[in-house]
Amino acid sequence: MKPRTKARSIALQALYEIDLTDHATGVVIEHLFLETPLKNENLEDFARKIVLGVEPLREELDQFISEHAPEWPIDQVSTIDRNLLRIALWEFAVSGETPIKVAINEAIELAKRYGADSTPRFVNGVLGSLAARQNEIRQSLATRLNKDQTDSEQNQEESD
Repeated sequence: MKPRTKARSIALQALYEIDLTDHATGVVIEHLFLETPLKNENLEDFARKIVLGVEPLREELDQFISEHAPEWPIDQVSTIDRNLLRIALWEFAVSGETPIKVAINEAIELAKRYGADSTPRFVNGVLGSLAARQNEIRQSLATRLNKDQTDSEQNQEESD
């Protein structure tokens, strides 16, 4: 497995566990790094960045996913599939560091490894639809992130 694919795999495992158990994000990530060391601090940072980027935006990411998989209510999409879609969507619509084609291909590779037989096709179809709305999704999520940052700064000022 390529190094960044392995980092995505750890991020997927972390999000899967968090989704199912509500364990603390930081604890889950560090535990997975102990179980599966990535040999490179940059890869650990990459995996951590994915998890910490996806986690606070789960509801918003799920809304976009739901719009492009209407025959599958989000709560009926398997936990693996849901998190594969979240990661790829976050990578190309929020982070912007990963080209769309790379994010989709990586999600499909992880889908082949961790998902059901139909998962790669499902993930490819949903992400292909979402990719067409990349700019709209990016603007919507940026607005949310900016609002959260402003609220956080105001709360900090009030507590000082």
